[in-house]
Amino acid sequence: MISTLQQYLQFPFVRYALIVGTLIALCSSLLGVTLVLKHFSFIGDGLSHVAFGAMTVAAVLQLSNDMLFVMPATILCAVLLLKAGKGARIQGDAAVAMISVGALAIGYLLLNLFSTSSNLSGDVCSTLFGSTSILTLTKEVVWLCAALSVAVVVLFVLFYNKIFAVTFDEDFSRAVGTNVEGYNLLIAVVIAVIIVLAMNLVGSLLISALIIFPALSAMRLFKSFKQVTLCSAVLSVACALGGMLISILAGTPVGSTIVAMDIAVFLLFSLIARFRA
Repeated sequence: MISTLQQYLQFPFVRYALIVGTLIALCSSLLGVTLVLKHFSFIGDGLSHVAFGAMTVAAVLQLSNDMLFVMPATILCAVLLLKAGKGARIQGDAAVAMISVGALAIGYLLLNLFSTSSNLSGDVCSTLFGSTSILTLTKEVVWLCAALSVAVVVLFVLFYNKIFAVTFDEDFSRAVGTNVEGYNLLIAVVIAVIIVLAMNLVGSLLISALIIFPALSAMRLFKSFKQVTLCSAVLSVACALGGMLISILAGTPVGSTIVAMDIAVFLLFSLIARFRA
């Protein structure tokens, strides 16, 4: 097994996949804790469907770099969803359901009507579930993912105290002069960026699991925000690396294997928490 793995690691595309997968998992875990605590978990699922719809539009338009279209479209929808949860006529959960289902349906419709690919079902499966798309990354995409991932981590570290305050008590934060709306907007934009990056790793339908499961697992054993965040980051990176290595060796779908690892860790931590109680 070790010799087989060493043989695979000689290929640049495998090393690219491991690097990008690790960075995406780290970024996902950092904001996942905030989403769970703010009850924004559903936003990740809604934005992932929006990203799928945007990606199909980019495919129909035959754009050479679809991320230049998908990223702004997803960020725009993140802002709209944030506004929908703040007193609009269509409230938060209804807006998420409407946008996510609409984007998913329109995206699939466009693919059927205008796609020139000879393997439509394969393209849809790859976009929804990740498939082997993580193993087809070019060096330019790897550098872009790395740069965006570093930017996400830096933003989280720089604004850690403000994100912590906004996560636990918006009213108090607003009372002491914190720009709560601005930081909520920052969180929404960063989540949109993470979702677009993660589509190559686990696909649009499985992104929420990548964001939520490590945070929920860490909350089984730890109570403080910092401990949960650190544990979530370690678990997310470990599951991503483990899932990708198993996928390479066993030939299983990358995204599904990573999510299966996250589920197994969540069940293990839940069991440990029950015995500690």
